Order: sequence, then structure tokens, then C-alpha cells
Amino acid sequence: MTRASLDKQPHEVASMFDGIAAKYDLTNDVISLGQARLWRKEVAKAVGARPGHVVLDLAAGTATSSLPFAATGAYVVPCDFSLGMLMEGKKRHAWLPLTAGDATKLPFQDDVFDTVTISFGLRNVQDTDAALRELYRVTKPGGQVVICEFSQPTWAPFRTVYMEYLMRALPPVARTVVSDPDPYVYLAESIREWPDQPALAALLQKAGWSEVAWRNLSGGIVALHRGIKD
Repeated sequence: MTRASLDKQPHEVASMFDGIAAKYDLTNDVISLGQARLWRKEVAKAVGARPGHVVLDLAAGTATSSLPFAATGAYVVPCDFSLGMLMEGKKRHAWLPLTAGDATKLPFQDDVFDTVTISFGLRNVQDTDAALRELYRVTKPGGQVVICEFSQPTWAPFRTVYMEYLMRALPPVARTVVSDPDPYVYLAESIREWPDQPALAALLQKAGWSEVAWRNLSGGIVALHRGIKD
């Protein structure tokens, strides 16, 4: 599967990520020109995990994104629908409770987590509305959601250059790390068609989240969205 579509088939997306699991983190650093690490730090700040907190890290992949939360003393559950990613993560971080799960039907009870967070994974879910409702369901009252996702650069000339990079340069850059660039063609197309900052905020509100706000990173290439469960 190399074409992005809003009508994604979960097994196809999961299989795609299975195939790139071993070098996924390295490839992210390369294609983001090193910005991926900065974005992870900003997510950690926004989550504000601390001892006693229970954090769900959805679309955690190899669980690299979960480490900053665990380092604070919080209990973090890395969850992903790609078994290949989870197996790779288990090799590296066997002590973490990596869990297989679909964002639209999470294997957790209601009102469990102080924070639910998902980084660069929401746009790969088949049903965004269902996922946002599920995140709401498993969050404790007073808890929060933190979403880090590719978005739309706010400066029009830069947005044009950025989209050109995504579609023309990203697959060849990815090829320097992985042999098959097709998953990154898919990723580029999924970024291009993803809702912008206000549109994602509206989807969060529709799913029941309150006090919804966002903050741009790297000129809007990435946006951090936050919401509270009343």
C-alpha cells in the first residue's frame, strides 16, 4: 500500500509499519532533519508526567516515545497496533508493558489514565472520530489528551516548500536508511491530506474534549493539541 487514503485499512497500515520497525526511529531522525527529538521533548513537557500518574502512549511504536514519561516515575503503557513495532520495542525495552491495541477499540476500562497521548499516529487510524472518543473514554475525569501530529505550516511560502519536500525529497531521503521507501510515500501523502490545526481542534471538541488548544512547533510542521476531560 503506497497511496494514502482517508479510508485506511488497519491491517494494511499495521503491516506497513511491521516492515520498517527495525529502522523506524533512525529513519524518523533522518527525514525530520533531527527535529523528531525536539518534538518528543515538547510532548514530554506538555504531558507533564510525574510519579503516580498513569499514562497511555498510543501509537508508541518501539516505545521510544514512552521513555521520557517512564523516566519521571509515571506508569506508562506503550500501545500500538503493529506487532512488528511492539516486538522491536520489547527487544529494546523489555521492562515496559507494551500492549497491542487498536485506537478505535482500546483494550482498557473506562477512566483509567491521567493522560492519553499519541504522537504521529492519529492520521494513520481508520476512524479519527472513533479514536478520539476512545481516548476520551479511557481518560479519568480531569485528565488530558496530548496529540502531536504533523500539521500545516502557517507561513504560505514555507508551506509550499514543505509540501514539495514531502512529496519529492522524503522518499529518496528515506531510501538512504531503508530499502523500501514506499511506506514513506504513504506517510507523505497522509500528512498532505491531514486536517489543519483548527480542523483537528474541532474534531476534539466534537468527541467531548474541553479547553481544546494547540501550539505550533517548527513553524506549524507539527502541532501539539491538548484537551481536558470534564
